[in-house]
Amino acid sequence: MGYKVPVGISNKHLHLSDQDLAALFGADHKLTPYKELVQRGQYAAEEQVDLVGPKGVFKSIRIIGPTRPQTQVEISKTDARALGMDPPVRESGKLAGSPGIKLVGPKGEVTLGEGTIVALRHIHLSPSQAAEAGVKDKDLVDVKTYGTRPVIFEDVLIRAGDAHFREFHLDTDEANAAGLANGNEVEIVKK
Repeated sequence: MGYKVPVGISNKHLHLSDQDLAALFGADHKLTPYKELVQRGQYAAEEQVDLVGPKGVFKSIRIIGPTRPQTQVEISKTDARALGMDPPVRESGKLAGSPGIKLVGPKGEVTLGEGTIVALRHIHLSPSQAAEAGVKDKDLVDVKTYGTRPVIFEDVLIRAGDAHFREFHLDTDEANAAGLANGNEVEIVKK
């Protein structure tokens, strides 16, 4: 048997830069934690914004804190179609050349020149968890799911580091296709 990892399904959300946070919510505004996430130091914030694409709008999309150097919007391929967009599948933070989007907050709006992606499925592991699983940061592995719609996800990125903790992140499209729910366990199958 391989190494087991719990599932964390990622719905559409965004990470804001300090500059964009100020433009959307007012100068000196700080994000208000709503719920701590599994990944250390990250939280779902009380604050939400609207995403405005060429063909559609999503209202009240959750911000994940803390702030980052560059604003990043993460949506699924289904979300992208509804917005009239075609963002690339990318590792978090790899935003160069990705499409922009308009963000509307209570105090203003921001039109991003880039920053919208479909997040590459990945597994977060602490250094000790990575060692236990026999993998290292940036490795690509396959992941086997169980249940009524079992699949094998190929080329799942390992993200190992001190701020990471054991969790398989995939988006709502991928989770629905495999019949997965938050907390289900999957298994790392090495390539």
